[in-house]
Parts: sequence; C-alpha cells; structure tokens
Amino acid sequence: MPRLRVTTGTSIDGFTLNNCLHMGVMASIWDVSLPAIPSPLLMKLPRLGEGIDPAAIVGFEMEQMILPRLSGPHVPHYIAQGMFEDQPYLVMERIPGTSLLPMLERLPLEPHEVAALGCRIAKALDDLHRQHLVHLDLKPSNLLFRPTGEVVFIDFGLSHHDELPDLMGEEFRLPYGTAPYMAPEQVMGQRKDPRSDQFALGVLMYFFLTGVRPFGDPQRLSGLKRRLWRDPVPPRRLRPDCPPWLQEIILRCLEVHPAWRFPTAAQLAHALQHPEQVRLTSRSERLKQDPFLTVLRRRFADHSYLSKPKLGATARQDGDAPFLAVAIDLSPEAAPVADEIRTMVTRMLATLPGARVACLNVLKQGRIKLDDVLDEHGRNIHLQRLIQLRHWAEALQLEEGRISFHVLETPDTADAILTYVNANKVDHVIMGARASSLRRTLLGSVSSQVTSHAGCSVTVVRTRQLRSSDTPMEPEEEHSGSWTVG
Repeated sequence: MPRLRVTTGTSIDGFTLNNCLHMGVMASIWDVSLPAIPSPLLMKLPRLGEGIDPAAIVGFEMEQMILPRLSGPHVPHYIAQGMFEDQPYLVMERIPGTSLLPMLERLPLEPHEVAALGCRIAKALDDLHRQHLVHLDLKPSNLLFRPTGEVVFIDFGLSHHDELPDLMGEEFRLPYGTAPYMAPEQVMGQRKDPRSDQFALGVLMYFFLTGVRPFGDPQRLSGLKRRLWRDPVPPRRLRPDCPPWLQEIILRCLEVHPAWRFPTAAQLAHALQHPEQVRLTSRSERLKQDPFLTVLRRRFADHSYLSKPKLGATARQDGDAPFLAVAIDLSPEAAPVADEIRTMVTRMLATLPGARVACLNVLKQGRIKLDDVLDEHGRNIHLQRLIQLRHWAEALQLEEGRISFHVLETPDTADAILTYVNANKVDHVIMGARASSLRRTLLGSVSSQVTSHAGCSVTVVRTRQLRSSDTPMEPEEEHSGSWTVG
C-alpha cells in the first residue's frame, strides 16, 4: 500500500497523532492519544522515504521485537505496534520526566554528583542485562528520568537481545553506535558483551566530570579504532578535585579489554555507592597518559580477541541446532523456484528441530549511479522486499527467534550472500538456480559462485518444464563443506 501521509490529526489504528515531538534522521516521535488509555503515549514512526539508511529499517525491526520483551521501571511500557505490511509504528508509554541532555549545559559536575548519577544508571543497566539485553547505545539523549527517580533507557534499535536474532550484527559489517560512547569490542563488531554498556557509562561519567569526551567524537572507523591503543587523559589531570576512587572506577570502565572492567553493572553500582570499599590500583594515581613506546606497542598488537564473541547461554557450540540461510529470488519469473525452495526448507526443518532460518534477498544497487529507493507507488523498495520475504516464509510457521529476514543492498549478489554466510557461520545454504542464459554462461551463475566459496554445504534447487512423461527433478545438493543435512 502507498505510504501514509502523517500529519497532526492523522489516525493510525485508533491512535490520534497530536503533535510531532522529534523529527530524527531515522524516525519521528509523536505524542499520541487513544481513548481507552488515559495515560500519555508516544508513537515512533520509521522514516521510509528517499535517502533512508537501510539500517533504519533493520533497527526499527529490532526495536519492535525487543521492547515487548522488556519490563520494569527502567524501560517504557510497551503498548502496541503496527507491522510493515500496513503502517509500521511502535507505541509506548510517554515518560513524563526529562533526559540527561539539559545537564550538558552545566558541565562539569561535582564528583559526588557524577558518582550518584553513575550509580543510578548502573543499577538500571543491571536490570536490562538480567533481561538478556545489551543496549549498545547508552548516551545522554537515550537516558530519561521518571518523576520517582528511576533511570529509563529508550531507543533499542541498536541493541542485542540474547534470545532474538541479531539483525544489525548479521546484516552490517560496519559498527553502528554513537561514536564517543562505543566500546572497543563494539567497534570491532562484537555486540554480545554486557560490559560494552559499562564502557559507555565510563565515557559518560568522564564527560560529566571533566566536560571533555575521553576519545573525542571521531567520524571515521580509523578514529574509532584509536581507543584500542590510546588511553584517555586521566580525569584527575583535568579535575584535580576528583577523588582517586572515582578515577579508579572511571578508568576501569574504560579499559580496552572487557575482562578488565567490572564483572557486572551491579558491582559497578556497588563501587560507586561505597567508595570506601574501592580497591585502589595504579589507575587511581595516574596524572599522565601512557608513554609513547607503550602506546606504540599497543598500536601494533593483535586486537582480534575483541572481535571474538563471548560464550554465553546463547552462544552456538558444537551440537547446537544448525543455522540455515535461504537465498530467495522474489522476481515473478523465479516464483516456481521459490516454491520449490520453500518445500525443501520445510522438509529440512522436519528433521532439524530447533534450527534457525535466515531468509535473504539481494536488492541490487548500481556500482556508480544511485538507484531509486521508492517504487512507482511511492513505497520503499527495501521494505516491500521484507514484506515479500515474510509472506514467502509464512508456510514455514516458525516462531519469532527462529527466523529472520534480511534484504542486502549491494551491486554483487553472490558476494552479498557469501559475506553473510561466512561472517555469520551459517551451516547450510539453500538457494535456487535460474535457467541458462548468455549472462550466466559468460559470468558464471550466482549459485556456482556461492557453492565454490561458501564455507558450508550448499543445496541448489532447480526446476524444469515437465513433459507428460517427466517426473519432478530432485534438488541438486552441492557440498563445499563437511556439514550435511538429514
């Protein structure tokens, strides 16, 4: 359906839009009302027009999955949502308190204020982490306060939930987050460690204490990676009245290796609340940055350990249910092959209880010119592909958490599939093969390229026109790894 023109007074599923509170790059926030709910409400609407980053759509999908799973005083209460097939939206409780942003005008704060603020945020983080969530975008604008004093986190589009597919991590190779607050392991693509939020809180406390961001505000990946080897100026150099115990805590939060930070946010909160129990180390005494030779050694050290996922309750290990990637061509001429693929996947799932499925479609982009993102009806093409993928998968009847949908925007179809498959350690790929063509003869088929370079088994499903004496062809299975199905 065409995009809805959203203005004051518009009604969406009974919710009346009263006024726009924020118009962001990825979404707009509206004050809305519903007669059946007297309390204040907010509606979040993703922006789907020209120039929108595909990550905005994926992030909104993540937030729609995550928010209904959260509860307690440290998150907005979930109310309702609209699916992408109609008008996507997310309605939640409107927190009557303010965010941390107004506090930036009176920085730097007194040390005792920073410690008290950090303690409140750490306690709220501990509650989120116990609900299997890593926020990954802790910053002043995402922290609100209830009138009763509790810290409330908002904006879960970049978050990771242990019990849900990590769409952001699986689909995008570059890190997403807010540059000044991103942990080193997050910069390196690791999104599962709760201690990444602890690093962001350390940045916030440093900033609120000194009025200076410890790692600046880099705009390039090279600048982000600098925090892997360059330590910040010790807070006491900028604020001589900073007590040693507070510097100890802040610098421990800012350690490069997650294992050198506090084990949990609860322990961080305890340290901030009981400074007399903080064990002081050399961190508390620093007044200068590390010397040049130390920094140089760290600069050329191996930091690959930061990109390795931390084993936890949901980490995949040998013997776990397999991860299947299904590459689907959604064009009308490929419909017979798509039907055959669905039949094949259904058979596989019957023998693989618990298997997870990722449905992939490639939206080809020009290598030089920019392609249109809207179709002739004004609909976002990326979004329409997601809707088609969901319709294709309805017959599989998989519950949320076992299936995910990905539209990969790239000029090279085979490369996009291979990058996803190899980066996410997929166990088996199921895809179709088109009929013979001159292009396929000269350049090679996508299926043959995936079969040759995938680090797993690949099943290629083919169809042919049937004569009266023909029987349906069995799918052709091509192996490029040791893992087999059934």
